[in-house]
Amino acid sequence: MKQFFFFSLLLFFQFSGFAQKNSKAERSILTIMDAQEKAWNRGDLEAFMTGYWKSDSLKFIGSRGLTYGWQQTLANYKKGYPDQETMGQLKFTILSVDILSRKSAFVIGQWQLTRKAGDLDGHFTLLWEKIGGQWQIVADHSS
Repeated sequence: MKQFFFFSLLLFFQFSGFAQKNSKAERSILTIMDAQEKAWNRGDLEAFMTGYWKSDSLKFIGSRGLTYGWQQTLANYKKGYPDQETMGQLKFTILSVDILSRKSAFVIGQWQLTRKAGDLDGHFTLLWEKIGGQWQIVADHSS
């Protein structure tokens, strides 16, 4: 019985540590997404893009298909949203955050743009990886 008690206690501490790490990872990711939302709403696309992996291997999947690379993704945003009025006000609604491992996470949510030219909305799935100690989006599928 003593062995069962100690084994149960050990499992509890292992899983509570995992939950704390997951909670910290989730908070970090949501903090980055909050900063992205604020950057977009100020019209600052470069600051918005700091949540993305600055690599030619970044994948962005949108209505026009697959785009590779941080720089090309930024260029596409600038082309599609040339000024703050076109950008409007962005609001993310997070539907789920799944921490897959110590270095990867999957986020599903909705986005809404409120604009004079007409509101837009859609959904997104984001694959996050912890690279160099920082959580970054490595793949974004927004529609």
